[in-house]
Amino acid sequence: MSFEEEGRGDDDDAVPSNNASSSSGGPRRKLQMRRPHVTSLFGAAQLWERGFTGRKVKMAIFDTGIRADHPHFRNIKERTNWTNEDTLNDNLGHGTFVAGVIAGQDPECPGFAPNTEIYAFRVFTDAQISYTSWFLDAFNYAMATGMDVLNLSIGGPDYLDLPFVEKVWELTANNIIMVSAIGNDGPLYGTLNNPADQSDVIGVGGIDYNNHIASFSSRGMTTWELPHGYGRVKPDVVAYSRDIMGSKTSTGCKTLSGTSVASPVVAGAVCLLVSVIPEDKRKSILNPASMKQALVEGASKLVGPNIYEQGAGKPDLWQSYEILKNYQPRASVFPNMLDFTDCPYFWPFCRQPLYAGAMPVVFNATILNGMGVIGYVKDPPVWQPSEDVGNLLTVHFTYSDTIWPWTGYLALHMQVKDEGSHFSGIISGNVTLSIYSPAAEGESSPRSSTCVLYLKVRVVQTPVRSRRILWDQFHNIKYPSGYVPRDSLNVNNDILDWHGDHLHTNFHILFNMLRDAGYYIETLGSPLTCFDASNYGTLLMVDLEDEYFSEEIQKLRDDVVHKGLGLAVFAEWYHVDTMVKMTFFDENTRSWWSPLTGGANIPALNELLAPFGIAFGDKILSGDFSINGEQSHYASGTDIVQFPAGGFLHGFELQEDPKTAHNSSTPDTQNSQSQEKSKLSSILGMLEAGEGRIAVYGDSNCLDSSHMVTNCYWLLRKIVEFAGNGLRDPVLFSEATRLKFPVFENTQKPLRRPDVNFSMFSSVIGKELICHQDSRFEVWGTKGYGIQPTGTTRKLPEYQKNEVSSSPNRLIKSSYKRQDEAGLQKSILAPSANKFDDKRDYFGFISHEEVSYLAFLCQLTIAFLSCLHSVGSVIPLSCTIYVNTKH
Repeated sequence: MSFEEEGRGDDDDAVPSNNASSSSGGPRRKLQMRRPHVTSLFGAAQLWERGFTGRKVKMAIFDTGIRADHPHFRNIKERTNWTNEDTLNDNLGHGTFVAGVIAGQDPECPGFAPNTEIYAFRVFTDAQISYTSWFLDAFNYAMATGMDVLNLSIGGPDYLDLPFVEKVWELTANNIIMVSAIGNDGPLYGTLNNPADQSDVIGVGGIDYNNHIASFSSRGMTTWELPHGYGRVKPDVVAYSRDIMGSKTSTGCKTLSGTSVASPVVAGAVCLLVSVIPEDKRKSILNPASMKQALVEGASKLVGPNIYEQGAGKPDLWQSYEILKNYQPRASVFPNMLDFTDCPYFWPFCRQPLYAGAMPVVFNATILNGMGVIGYVKDPPVWQPSEDVGNLLTVHFTYSDTIWPWTGYLALHMQVKDEGSHFSGIISGNVTLSIYSPAAEGESSPRSSTCVLYLKVRVVQTPVRSRRILWDQFHNIKYPSGYVPRDSLNVNNDILDWHGDHLHTNFHILFNMLRDAGYYIETLGSPLTCFDASNYGTLLMVDLEDEYFSEEIQKLRDDVVHKGLGLAVFAEWYHVDTMVKMTFFDENTRSWWSPLTGGANIPALNELLAPFGIAFGDKILSGDFSINGEQSHYASGTDIVQFPAGGFLHGFELQEDPKTAHNSSTPDTQNSQSQEKSKLSSILGMLEAGEGRIAVYGDSNCLDSSHMVTNCYWLLRKIVEFAGNGLRDPVLFSEATRLKFPVFENTQKPLRRPDVNFSMFSSVIGKELICHQDSRFEVWGTKGYGIQPTGTTRKLPEYQKNEVSSSPNRLIKSSYKRQDEAGLQKSILAPSANKFDDKRDYFGFISHEEVSYLAFLCQLTIAFLSCLHSVGSVIPLSCTIYVNTKH
């Protein structure tokens, strides 16, 4: 966990409103105007005038503590210390500032609810250190003492810190309204912090005084339901977060910025709204769901930001007051209107229309159940189109079996029927569902409520195949649950790959670019057997960490070779020693954490690409290069060590991480020309494979907006033009880059880590191959389309059996050894050993009979001499030698 604080200053910024200068040309003077207090901007005075000031509201502030005699506060009821330091005071100032925004009474920096009862929980040390165990103890005490509202201006990426998350559930289930900062990891997407990303918590983002999203404010979507669903809308609301006035540690006021400031702004407003309800009715009316309903339904939508940046918008205290003063317990859905024609608010859904034959478009709404801590969906939701044309849209639903605590999900899986393939227009209608909760105390019958969700979508004719791209989300593993290291090793302040790796999170700019270029891009969260390749021009596989079912490998080969699918793969670094050195000790879990894989799972990708004779290595390469004037940056990418003849391979001089440098096995007699060539690293390859096309690139940083140095969208466009439509860029496909001989580096390809239990985090290893709800409706719960490959015995003219030196799938013994408990050495076999039949044809790469040592040496010499004569006309990574094993 960390504080969500962006910066600080000591004075309010002065805003000039008028300029004047003397007629004599003297110095210009400016009339200084002080910005209104944030309480005024939210209209708190309207409620103060009606006598609502937060009286009898118990506010728990989990922070750095507070002084007992601070002059800004009327009601400091209790201070508790949960750290290992022997003090209750705030020596940092953060906790005091937060308390001031909520309940300060100083006229220079007034809080929203000055009569709120403050309970200060010191959970951070002076060094800003805290542990989950401290929070758990403090949470228990907050429940025991009956807190009404709790503010957490803290956050972190770990929504699977289960003891913490489950305790938050327990805390909100005990009717404590929790408000938390969404995080300061903006403007990056997929950076929502926990616990603000939980649906039972009010997550608060930040805006500036011009109602623009603060650059530092984290933004959506939530990522803990990926890949088989879709993220929720977060933040819930946004509040002012720049240069907010609050209390200093001893006396006086100062300004701070950050979502840690926006959170107490909303928490103070919540305290004010709680006091609107008579004390004897609060527990029966107010709860985390009803308060969130009042906030999001009363909020004002901002012009410009999308729903994953602003949520419902900026709170309106008066509107929320109007909702609460006559509130009757009910259920609702947030958002209650899905207008996919409203841009940019409903980005990304407004950027791409629906069409027949596509993967279902999934929207994951949140059910807010103000009737009780637990609830249920009474009957399956119903889609009711406004006009007959709406029957072209099929909507399937997945939803919470149990709505607890206070919240659940309603996911809409929308798909246009095949008969709508030539329809263009708008489809609208309503989705209705009924929620019920057990009878409240003193009531004889269950509570029930009907929710209505308005839906409006734009439909177009099904695009041609070449314009359709399928994005592989299924094979992405992110932190949590596993420790997946960052993709660029040059980024030292963010060691985890935790932004979702989704088209609508850290690849959102890529998504917009492809849409601007006229492409339609769909998301697959199921295995590769679950899509019909004849519908797509390109399968885009970027920065993937998971393994592959053997059926996926077979089907992809068939899809490319016989069905004309284009395949574009963007890999990442993979080096076992580097991974081992990234191991660290986690104080919270008291355990060692070690990366599951590298930036990408190269051994798995190599098995996927083996049928095409393509493989990546384990070098870690960095540097700048240029292709036809287009500047590019390679950030901790890998190299291509195997590529077939006839393909086009580009190599550049890049810097290799010294930890990954291999000892050269090249003879000392190698000529100077070969030594110069060995400095080149092959990183980009294109290949025609049967009816389809393949492009591979060793780095994804140039597509990832999280830590991008230089984008390579220009390269992606050219790759997609080739993969999906066969268009060849003259520079990328120049004769100088065509391989006359296949490249086969004389190095051992990367092996999996034998010391990691990958099955704990994989969707493949030890799992059943099944199509999930984000694939086409007709294959839900099956193994998908055509998993039995057809035509596997076909041979393509450019791939002959006698061009192969060895099977890429032959069992290899790893040099990596480990000791068992008895201290004995064990040899670790490559995990891929039993995944394939050695006699199976993999696109011309087949197993072979053993060759006698003398015959091998003889043919090796002949091949080597032939290779030296041709080295000047190709740009391989190294001179590759193949031996005919038929003798």
